[in-house]
Amino acid sequence: MDGRYPVSIKGVVARGENVLLMRNSREEWELPGGRIEIGESPEVCLRREIQEEAGFDVSVKEFLLADLFEVIPQKYVFIVAYQCHPVSEDIVKISVEHVDHKWFAMDGLPENDLPQIYVRAIKRAVT
Repeated sequence: MDGRYPVSIKGVVARGENVLLMRNSREEWELPGGRIEIGESPEVCLRREIQEEAGFDVSVKEFLLADLFEVIPQKYVFIVAYQCHPVSEDIVKISVEHVDHKWFAMDGLPENDLPQIYVRAIKRAVT
């Protein structure tokens, strides 16, 4: 490992007692969001990414966590997560980046195919 990692900004998007998760091509659930671009703030990145991936607008609230995540063996991404709330109609229109989506109840999160870094972010958003 050379100590340089891509940065991905993720959002815990809550709707009442439910949180939005997106299903990726690795058959894992993940938080919406993505790579930050040059000149973007994390908040601008997250609003852009959620609009692209889910088709609605959010307001970015509090910082939740920042940590390294091993996506696949020996491939790491630096994840930065924020709490978000929909500010437009939150009917999801997924992009080609994902294969599915679901609003999960906080007490009904997937157990086997949701990485623990996302579980930690979700728990911090609801406490």
